[in-house]
Amino acid sequence: MNDGNIINLNGDIDINKVITFTHKLDANKIISTIHLLYTRINERFPKSGLSQVCIELHTVAQESKLHCEWLKQPNIMLRIGVGVIISGLILILLLGINSSVNFSSINEMEFADFFQVLDAGMNTVVLIGAALLFLITFEVRKKRARAMIAIHQLRALAHVIDMHQLNKDPERSFSADKRTISSPLQTMNAFDLTRYLDYCAEMLSLVSKVAALYTQNFDDTVILTEVNELESLTIGLSSKIWQKIVIIYRFKE
Repeated sequence: MNDGNIINLNGDIDINKVITFTHKLDANKIISTIHLLYTRINERFPKSGLSQVCIELHTVAQESKLHCEWLKQPNIMLRIGVGVIISGLILILLLGINSSVNFSSINEMEFADFFQVLDAGMNTVVLIGAALLFLITFEVRKKRARAMIAIHQLRALAHVIDMHQLNKDPERSFSADKRTISSPLQTMNAFDLTRYLDYCAEMLSLVSKVAALYTQNFDDTVILTEVNELESLTIGLSSKIWQKIVIIYRFKE
C-alpha cells in the first residue's frame, strides 16, 4: 500500500481511505497465498499428501472466486422472467375478482353470500401471495444453494486437513518407547513435525478465509451462519494443532 494515498497534507492518516483499502478480502491474494503455502509444503515435504490437499484447496479457492463473482451479479434474465410471471399472476387475480364479484349488486348481496365470496377471494390471495413469495426469493435461493455446496466442500477439506495431523503425535519424537507393528510410522524430527503442524494450521485458516468470501457480496443470513460455523470449526481444529506445537517446545526445553 502506498502511504501517500492514505496520508493527507497535514501528515494525518485518512481513516476513510484506510477503511476503503482494508474492509474487504482480496480473493486473488488469498489464492496467491495458498499457492505460496503449497510451494513451501512441497519444498519441505515433497509429494506429500498434505501438499496434494493444498493443491485441492487452491483449486477450490479459484472456483470460489468465480462463484462469488457470480453471486454478486444480478441475474437480469431471471428477474425479467419472474417479473413477467408476477404480472400475469396479479392480472389473473384482478380478473378473478372482477368476474366473481358483481360490484353493481353488492348492496343487494346477502350476508352469507358476501362472506362466501370474501372467503374464496382470501384463499385466492393467500395462494397467489405464496406463489409471489416463491418467485421473488427464487434468485436468492438459487444463489444460496450454490454457496452452500461450496461451503460444505470447504468444511470437508478442513476435516481432511485434520486427518493429516491426527497421528502426528509429538511425544513419539522424544519418546524411546518401542513402537508396535500397527503404530504410525514416525519419520519426522521435532523441527519438521513443528513445520508440518504449522502448515496444517495455516491451511485451516485459509479455508475459513475462502469461506468468508461468500459473505462479502451476498447478504444472506443462512450463508453467514454457515460461514461462522465453519470458522468456529477451523478455530477448534487449529487449537488442537497448536497444543501439539506447545508440547513439542516443552519437550525441547
